[in-house]
Amino acid sequence: MASGGQKKIPPPLRLKKRKDFLAAARGSRSHASAFVLQVGPRADEAAENHPPRFGLTITKKTVPSAARRNRIRRRLREALRQGAALSAAPGRDYVFVARENAIALPFARLMSEMSAALAAPVRERRAKVRPPST
Repeated sequence: MASGGQKKIPPPLRLKKRKDFLAAARGSRSHASAFVLQVGPRADEAAENHPPRFGLTITKKTVPSAARRNRIRRRLREALRQGAALSAAPGRDYVFVARENAIALPFARLMSEMSAALAAPVRERRAKVRPPST
C-alpha cells in the first residue's frame, strides 16, 4: 500500500516500458480538454483475455513546473482509481497524454471525460499515403 492509505494501480495494469508507450502512440487517438488518449492493442499473446493497461505522460514542454506536473499526474491516477478505468476494453493499452487544463478542470468533469474517452469505440488510424519518390 502507498503512504496515506491509498492503493496504487497494480503493476500489471501499468505501462512501464518505452516500447509499450510507443506502440500505443501508433494506435488511435481521442482528444479531450484535459488530455489526449492514445489507444493501442497489446502485443501479448492472448491479449484479449488480459485486463487493460494504463500509462500517464506529461511533458516539461506542456507544464514546466514539476509541482504542477505531479499534481496533474496524481489527479489522473486518482480518476482512474475511482472508476474511470472500468470503461476500458480488455486487451488494450491506454496512454493519457496530459494537458495543462487537467489541473484546473473540476474532478467530476475530469472523471467523466476519462470514462467517455475510454468507453468510446476505437477508431483505427489511417495510414499515411505518401506519393512514390521519383
